[in-house]
Amino acid sequence: MLHEECGVMGAYDFDGGNVAIDLYHGLYTLQHRGQESCGIVTNDYVSLHTVKGKGLVNEVFTKDNLGTLTGKIGVGHVLYGYTGDDNDGVQPIVSRYCKGSMTIAMNGMITNYSELRSELEHRGAIFQSSSHAEMVMNMIAVARTQTHSAEEAVMTVAKRLKGAFSIIVMSPKKLIAVRDPYGFKPLSLGKRGNTYFFASETAAFDVIHAQTLCDVRPGETIKIDDNGVTHYDDGVGKVKPAQCIFEFVYFARPDSFIDGNSVYQARINIGKELYKACPVDADVVVGVPSSGLHFALGYAYESGIQYAEGLVKNSYVGRTFIKGTDEIRREAVSIKLNALRGAIEGKDVVLVDDSIVRGTTSANLIKLIKDGGARKVHMRIASPPFMYSCPYGSDIPDRQQLAAVRMDIDGIRKSIGADSLGYLPMSAFERVGLKPDRYCDACFTGNYPDLLL
Repeated sequence: MLHEECGVMGAYDFDGGNVAIDLYHGLYTLQHRGQESCGIVTNDYVSLHTVKGKGLVNEVFTKDNLGTLTGKIGVGHVLYGYTGDDNDGVQPIVSRYCKGSMTIAMNGMITNYSELRSELEHRGAIFQSSSHAEMVMNMIAVARTQTHSAEEAVMTVAKRLKGAFSIIVMSPKKLIAVRDPYGFKPLSLGKRGNTYFFASETAAFDVIHAQTLCDVRPGETIKIDDNGVTHYDDGVGKVKPAQCIFEFVYFARPDSFIDGNSVYQARINIGKELYKACPVDADVVVGVPSSGLHFALGYAYESGIQYAEGLVKNSYVGRTFIKGTDEIRREAVSIKLNALRGAIEGKDVVLVDDSIVRGTTSANLIKLIKDGGARKVHMRIASPPFMYSCPYGSDIPDRQQLAAVRMDIDGIRKSIGADSLGYLPMSAFERVGLKPDRYCDACFTGNYPDLLL
């Protein structure tokens, strides 16, 4: 199972109301993007107020500590995973320097991190963690001493960063968002009344009854302050966009729109293309909750095979995926999912999932379905084979751990116990509107857009 690294959110209320509750509800909606730690920092123009820690949104935040988060400006963050001590990587990160305060929340990875950090260290910078966000914050602080405004400092630093980043910066009186020139990670701007929001996904706007205004364009910087909303396009159009295609395959919520495209509709259409590429005679189509469900619906629509809810998900299971052993992964599958025997017993089943990474989860799922009484299980995967790791902030293992690197397709089929196995062809993405000249598909092809790898 793959995981996105982070989700970010920001809020600015021109009427002076507290933004903490909106940030809380937004982060709750973005919880799928990070389940290791979370945090909110607000700014009342006098002080910064911070609540953050390890755990889920509803574990870290309480009625009491949310009440301490006062201020008309705020930044929030959810994080998938990190290494090091308890404070390493927990965002938002707050710093105070000669120009006042700075708070940063970031989604992504800087591929020239080592080079830039070494440069800062040689200038005397001291780091408290290995967080890429902390390094970027140091760079912005240095740039701010040499520029006329916080937004100018952010844009100056963005030009030096390589890799993937959607960043929200809060200065004493401004909220600034910037997206890398390729647009790897999603970021949108929304509005409700006189309050503006940034969020990794538009679904976060829906839950707080805000309207999506636009996507932050690849390379664009947007500043919100007492003078209004200002767009800066100096970094726009410098390179061809390369949005992460796996947002549509797995990362994003189905009720989100990524760069104007409905995630739900893309998944339905991918499911239809999956049947065209890999048809099979079967009795029912079953999707793996939750990301496989809409692919399975599309497969059923196109094939005419009945759709069935063949797996029941336990909605109250916590963060079992954090544990890394195969034995615990097997236990996690049986705890999170159970076969619905009444829907699959004695039937040939098409089991649709978003991807195969190591193959362990797929093997456990197929065993679960067969133990539930299915005669045959035909595995269908709504993406091409994973062949390469991702340096842009997605949790794809080292290449040698990927099933498609270690085995051919028939070898994978045998190892997971499927009666047949079919993957989505690369050409199908273009047929559903995800054109290769706008999306990064390096995890499938090895064609890394920034050419640094």
